[in-house]
Amino acid sequence: MKNLLRKWKKCCRVVCSLAAAATFAFAAPAEAKELVLLDADMVEMFDDGVAMMLLERSPETELLGVTVVPGNTWAEDGVAFTIRQLEGMGVKDVPVAMGTPRPETLERIANIETETRTFGRGHDSHYGAAGYARPKDWQTAYRHNYGGSAPTLAPVDEAAEDFIIRTIKEHPGEVTIAAIGPCTNIAKAIEKAPEIVPMAKRIAYMGGSYFQQGNVTPAAEFNIWFDPESAKAVMRAPWKEQIVVPLDACEKMRLTGEDFFGFKKLIKKPEFNMMMARHYLAERLENQNGPTFIWDVLTAALIINPSIITEEVTMPIDVNDVYSPSYGQTLAYITVQPDGTQKARIIKAVDQKKVLWMIHDVFRTL
Repeated sequence: MKNLLRKWKKCCRVVCSLAAAATFAFAAPAEAKELVLLDADMVEMFDDGVAMMLLERSPETELLGVTVVPGNTWAEDGVAFTIRQLEGMGVKDVPVAMGTPRPETLERIANIETETRTFGRGHDSHYGAAGYARPKDWQTAYRHNYGGSAPTLAPVDEAAEDFIIRTIKEHPGEVTIAAIGPCTNIAKAIEKAPEIVPMAKRIAYMGGSYFQQGNVTPAAEFNIWFDPESAKAVMRAPWKEQIVVPLDACEKMRLTGEDFFGFKKLIKKPEFNMMMARHYLAERLENQNGPTFIWDVLTAALIINPSIITEEVTMPIDVNDVYSPSYGQTLAYITVQPDGTQKARIIKAVDQKKVLWMIHDVFRTL
């Protein structure tokens, strides 16, 4: 009887220990998500749209908001594209804030043909917002792009730079800025509240070309070319960490027609099917005029999964903001760096298969 009692007590101790362990495991907090603020010159789907979808859908990240900057599109169109894609995903709690161009940029765009004749063009004919008329407002842009339908969401009543400032201050030391367009909004935020720079966790850009030619001009990559002054101000700010995904990595990451149309087949929602059907890549890849590259998606992907990086270097970086044939050129220094420049991790290559699978998983949810 005593032996049975001892065995029973021992059994109880084991059961209690296991229960306590299970309770502790259940109660243990999950690993914190990466807080991300996306600053984008938004387009539908590839490339900025898919970058936003990756960040919103990933269990590794929490998308705190999207600030829209002129670049690929005017911000009015960019807000309309952002709103429509968030609606399509059923996302109602990601704030969207609209930025505005600098007056100097507007003046330059008015004379862009003269600049092109003077400075030349690169292998990419993309002008972005510099190539078409600015919409009256984002609502007009939404109706124009989506058959006159009315949006169910709206941007916040706050300038993009103010939204950036407030978001970083509300989450000190935690926010990663994903800067996948020109740096206009971020430069305005820094000028207004320079104290936010050391309060951010890090900034990750898509922009520049450090060890090869540019795309929009022989010297410059599009995002930097669109507003070199802002890019220089932001890249010279004393961030805790800077990561740059330049053309050096992006023009190694190929998107084939098989990839593009394979992703399209995964889509179930008509609004996203329409976006893919009218995407400029659809006709191009259907006619086998490809493959093409992936740009902004890589920045979102490495924030979610840093293991996609296969090659990188750390060097001081800068931007040429002198109005000349090398206007907007990005520079990396091997030896002595100019005063005021900061170091950055320059990504040179990524794991293409991992990135394609990340995109695949997002398209399965659309």
